[in-house]
Amino acid sequence: MIAEAKGRGEIAVIGLGRSGTAAARLLARDGARVYATDAGGSEAVATAAAALRAEGIAADGGSHDMARIRGAALLVVSPGVPPEALPLAMAREAGIRIVGEIEVALHALRGVPYIAVTGTNGKSTVTALLAHLLAALGHRAVAAGNIGRALSDVALQDERPDWIALEVSSFQLHDAPGLAPTVGVLTNLSPDHLDRYPSVDAYYADKALLYRNASAESRWVVNADDRLALDLGLGCAGTRWAFSRRDQHATAHDEAARDALVLFKRPLITRAELPLLGWHNVENTLAALLAVMVADPAHQSKDARAALAEAVRSFRGLPHRLEIVADDGGVRWINDSKATNVSSARVAIEAMTRPTVVLLGGKHKGEPYTALREPLRAHAKLVIAYGEAAPLVAADLAGDVPLEQCGSSFEDVMQRARAAAEPGDAVLLAPACSSFDMFTNYEFRGNEFRRLARRDA
Repeated sequence: MIAEAKGRGEIAVIGLGRSGTAAARLLARDGARVYATDAGGSEAVATAAAALRAEGIAADGGSHDMARIRGAALLVVSPGVPPEALPLAMAREAGIRIVGEIEVALHALRGVPYIAVTGTNGKSTVTALLAHLLAALGHRAVAAGNIGRALSDVALQDERPDWIALEVSSFQLHDAPGLAPTVGVLTNLSPDHLDRYPSVDAYYADKALLYRNASAESRWVVNADDRLALDLGLGCAGTRWAFSRRDQHATAHDEAARDALVLFKRPLITRAELPLLGWHNVENTLAALLAVMVADPAHQSKDARAALAEAVRSFRGLPHRLEIVADDGGVRWINDSKATNVSSARVAIEAMTRPTVVLLGGKHKGEPYTALREPLRAHAKLVIAYGEAAPLVAADLAGDVPLEQCGSSFEDVMQRARAAAEPGDAVLLAPACSSFDMFTNYEFRGNEFRRLARRDA
């Protein structure tokens, strides 16, 4: 598809974030005529467009040349571009094929094995841990995709990796018709992105595209404790292995009697040795270990198992995912800004072992907050609802848990949390919302939480 489009005319790249700019460079490097464009008026967009033009790539920032897009042989779209965006709507009307940046990169990286990770929660942690584990086995391994580094950036490097750990969101799956991973991992499923999808079924349908190119050689790693996730790929070609916190028959499971993570019927590491907080990270660790072991039989040898166990012990997780950012006056401040939906906020709250002040709020994503009642009753001494979603959070939870609505600024929220927390307590940022009412992304939100928790100037 990519090669055919290069021969037929210009390829238009929509969106000049990290993915779009990397895709434009990759296509140009491989001989395509490229027009890259972003209607956004930010300084970052203008800088990206200017950098591409300096490299001889046609680029516009702040507006689209719609006639040029209408004449394109192929549209390459960044995952952040909404499906109703005018260039995409026009391309669909004109019958122009639309693919994502990952499709372009996979074409350039043909022959490199990769483990693709999707699901509602845990994707980034599993992806980062996969790269860490593969590196511990002596491979040149990289983490890319939705985790932050564009896969096209990997393809632009002179040296190819031995393995890629690839995080793929539902948006990226939608536009990657060539995705055929060496191993595919589905962490779990729950409602999400209902601000962008017309229904939860439509969201799940995009997740199911992980299996669209399943073959007899395909290997799949699935969550035995999640019926939705189990059923999603049921009957597809290939071999499935399961991980579980509860099912002792799963290939990878937690065994309470031995306090151990057991893989292929043998203990690998004790639960107490895991450096990450929360039971959900037991699941993430099981998923990553199992995916690496089924990727290559050599990864199940005695020496490989010892190296994998040591790699798990040394893994420190990712920023903004149950990250302890400060211990101040006996109060522990925990940043889980990546908890942008209700189910991820729930697992963060359930991981708390101290009386906790919980910060909930941001831009509403379409889910009710009622599923948080029970974990909040068990773990929260106070819920501070903030941002655009605060009235909705309060409507769903007030009367069931101690709750206050607070302020129009994040500084006000943090001051109230500091006043409410006592020595021995925790303050947890687990917003259950996107960040876009106050911040440009969840990283910015988490960085502000870290700065204010540490009282940095």
